[in-house]
Amino acid sequence: MDVRWEESGWERLTGRAGRRRLPVWDCTVGLVVGEDSVLLIDPGSCLREGSEVRAEAERLTGRSVTHIAFTHGHFDHVLGAAAFAGAEVFGAVGLAALLSTGREELRGDAVRHGLAEAEAAQAVDLLVPPRHSVSGEWTLELGGVQVLLANVGPGHTGHDLAVFVPGEREVVFCGDLVEESGEPMAGPDATPGQWPAALDRLLSLGGEDALYVPGHGAVVGADFVRAQRATLAARFGVSEA
Repeated sequence: MDVRWEESGWERLTGRAGRRRLPVWDCTVGLVVGEDSVLLIDPGSCLREGSEVRAEAERLTGRSVTHIAFTHGHFDHVLGAAAFAGAEVFGAVGLAALLSTGREELRGDAVRHGLAEAEAAQAVDLLVPPRHSVSGEWTLELGGVQVLLANVGPGHTGHDLAVFVPGEREVVFCGDLVEESGEPMAGPDATPGQWPAALDRLLSLGGEDALYVPGHGAVVGADFVRAQRATLAARFGVSEA
């Protein structure tokens, strides 16, 4: 156990990767530390939360966050991005356009879920959409580790991105394609009929022994992802291939 990480409220997953479960919405943020660069997966729900994550990440790594990956476009996963000035932002193809044109919907969703009006308005006004769009796979060289960004959706949304981190044990940041602390949420932007196939792609990416990091909840294994896939297939009437 790395005491410094644990004492800061972070869970060290491997030598290169860790994560933290943020309060209120139990949203996971991930951190991948290379020799040259630092990748953050999902920057939190507002500028205040993003600033707290930035300060913690800098304290843990001794460097600034250089890259951000959005697993999808929901408010609790993107609205902290403006706290990371200069970071290169990645998302699934189409997400940048959605975030640019759907700011009022994003603000309204954040407020409906309990974010203060002023915080929601500020974060949406300063929202940083992805500059880099991932249509298939994109490899990030962080120095000593190559991280794979994979467009595995649609499923939970139309723009689901997974982050695969190789190492002594593979780590897959799943976003809300996988949820452990509650039932997977299928909102109006979900594609239920394709969600099980997106989980198949996650399992193919990580394999049997990987650590799968849900968007909400505790880290799980492949068996959990398979069980959630079966539940979703039954729930949405998706037949097996």
